[in-house]
Order: sequence, then C-alpha cells, then structure tokens
Amino acid sequence: MSTAVVKMNAREVSLSALFVALTAVGAWINLPIGPVPITLQVMMVILSGLVLGGRLGFLSQILYVLAGAIGFPVFSGFSGGMAHIFGPTGGYIVAFPIAAFVSGYVAERDDFGWRGCIIGSLLGLFVIYLLGWLWLGLYLGGAFSTAFKIGVLPFIGVDTVKVLLAVGITKRVRAHWDL
Repeated sequence: MSTAVVKMNAREVSLSALFVALTAVGAWINLPIGPVPITLQVMMVILSGLVLGGRLGFLSQILYVLAGAIGFPVFSGFSGGMAHIFGPTGGYIVAFPIAAFVSGYVAERDDFGWRGCIIGSLLGLFVIYLLGWLWLGLYLGGAFSTAFKIGVLPFIGVDTVKVLLAVGITKRVRAHWDL
C-alpha cells in the first residue's frame, strides 16, 4: 500500500499562511445587512486560488475554516467556533476551500491568463453562492426562495466587483512575485 506524501517548501507554507490571515482580515471588514454580512472574504478566497493555484488556495482556505471552527476569531465580527459552521453562513464558509480550488485550477489551466482568471473566479463565486444558498435555505427550514433573496441577490453586484479586483490584483502579484 502506498501513501502519498505532500511536500511543501517554506515559501508555500508562508504564502498559504498569508492567505489564512488575509481571509481573516477580510472577514473582519464587514457591513452587516442581515444574516449574511458583506465582507471581503469572498475576494480573499478567490485571490487565494488565483495567486496560489488550486492546491495551495484550497489548503489556505481549509486552514482558515479549521482555525475558525476550533475557535480562533477569524470569522466575521471577530468570532469563531463551530456555531458559525452550523449557523446561517456555514455553507458559505464551507464553500471557501472548494471555491479557492476551482478558481485556481481553472486559472492554472489557462496559465493564469485573463480569461482563465475571470472564468475561474466566477466559477468559484458560483460555488460559494450555491453552497451558501442551499445551506441558508435548509437553515431557514426549506425557505430556499427567501434564502436566495437574502443570501445571494444582494451580493451579486458587489461580489462581481470583488472578483474583478481579485483578478486585477492577481495579474500584478503574479507578475512581480514570480509565481
């Protein structure tokens, strides 16, 4: 039986940790508008995938979710704990690693060109919306229409801007950091 060993160099570990911290800071910058606040988390999640690639983006966001789940105050409102994972925003949070992977994976296939970054980012955003909406709908007792109205619709415009900012930042970072 073979076991896979994942080797990471110090740079990869550092960059993954950086995106855990950036996602936490993104969560702390929030505008509460209901059960789902506007934060910069989505931008940081997408940015982690685009800058680090699918594998490391996924890892950084898994670490972010785990840090919050065990109680570190990395979620919105300087909070943490399992209550957030099982609360109304839990689907969005659980979607973060998948979204980072998807955005990074698609961008990597296009050698991080504009097209791949934009498509990857939008697909990552779709993952966040889908899992967040479904979870919120279940949390609201099966009120999926209401969940869509309060958990997706108000965010489409602002999240699209965040995704485009993430793509622009990615192009500059990747050009200067030799990623």
